[in-house]
Amino acid sequence: MNNNIILTKDIPFLFKKFVIPSVIAMLITGIQSMVDGIFVGNILGPNAMASINIALPFVQLIIALSMIVSIGSQSYMGLNIGAGDINKAKDSFKTSIIIISSIGFLITVVGVIFNRQISLLLGASNIIIDYVSTYIKYVAILAIPAALSFLFGFSTRILEKPEMYFKGTILSLGVNITLNYVLIYKLSLGVMGAAIATGIAYTSVMLVVIWDFLKKESVINIFDGKFNKSVIKPILYNGSSEGVNSLSTALNAFLFNMAFMKISGEIGVAAFTAISYIAQFGTIMMFGISDGIGPIVSYNYGNKSFNRVKEVLKLSSRVILSIGIFVFILLFFFGEKLVNIFVSGEKEVINLAVNGAKIYALAFFMNGFNIVYSGFFTAIGKAKESVIVAAGRGLLFVPIGIMILPSIFSVDGIWMSIPFAEFITFIIGSILIKKTSDGMIEN
Repeated sequence: MNNNIILTKDIPFLFKKFVIPSVIAMLITGIQSMVDGIFVGNILGPNAMASINIALPFVQLIIALSMIVSIGSQSYMGLNIGAGDINKAKDSFKTSIIIISSIGFLITVVGVIFNRQISLLLGASNIIIDYVSTYIKYVAILAIPAALSFLFGFSTRILEKPEMYFKGTILSLGVNITLNYVLIYKLSLGVMGAAIATGIAYTSVMLVVIWDFLKKESVINIFDGKFNKSVIKPILYNGSSEGVNSLSTALNAFLFNMAFMKISGEIGVAAFTAISYIAQFGTIMMFGISDGIGPIVSYNYGNKSFNRVKEVLKLSSRVILSIGIFVFILLFFFGEKLVNIFVSGEKEVINLAVNGAKIYALAFFMNGFNIVYSGFFTAIGKAKESVIVAAGRGLLFVPIGIMILPSIFSVDGIWMSIPFAEFITFIIGSILIKKTSDGMIEN
């Protein structure tokens, strides 16, 4: 592999090569969950759609643990290849495969045996608990290949082939739409059909991305390297912020579900679910940028090409601001049309969701910066700073907002929690970015 491409090509070229496929791949991944929402919401009704959102923390747990290892491994491999230590990169990849497989097996066992207990823990009511437990059970069955698809997919960027993951997600989307139609609409398998479709769709990514890792001439592959305990800590440390992002999604889904159930019942959860599907388009684009710039930043930082690292950050900032403005306009002015895609005819849900969308939209002026800042810190090996930003926008300030704001503003206060958390985190992240940037001096 010609490593010099990332180290020598101009930054706008690399940005297009790595970021555009990453953004599109992430968007397609986001559409996956929307496909479930469209089929379930329109065929089975708002209670069934709410049940999928109640189960979301369990799904996010799978994604979170996969991301910790996958992103941490990608960052660590990039830094080591940039510094010329290929053997350590190979060991990192082999060790990551073993870790993710073990985690996936544990999740499968827990999800299949304890799905009902998990549903109760996540706040499922008697009305929807059967839906929730069924969804958890069947998603859990395919946890291992779904988790590995993230590792292999993200690692294609280390092989300088980011388009492979993009192609894998296209196949995955086609599989998901087809299976949702067949299993839910034609075979009437309900929520179980949605779960099976989602699990198989994630797994199908492997059919596209795994081939280059089966070639011994690839700089990283499944044959070379060995399990190396010494790389576990830096992998998990580097990837910890990405895990925090996914765990934050799980925690926030749980907190929002509980808050809406308390104030407005299943209708509130359905409204939040609809807005979450729409808003995640913008959020996923931000994550696509963050993931796409990761190998560019880590290679060049490892090579001490700090001016190139700063150029990547500046270009990313301009792009995410543009996306943020676009998503704000979309949510604020076209919320009703978008919500109707998921819950057509459900007037009470639509009214609640449309009002919430206008408040939620404010978060998009800041959340892209927070997401990219966190990913940037991960790419340069500054996990502490990355965790601070990731935890701020999810684990810390959202719960604080949910505890305080609804008592003042009722339902509107729940929606306000997201912009509140993003604003405070943006201030903290900007300070950390400036300090880090000032400390990078080109040799």
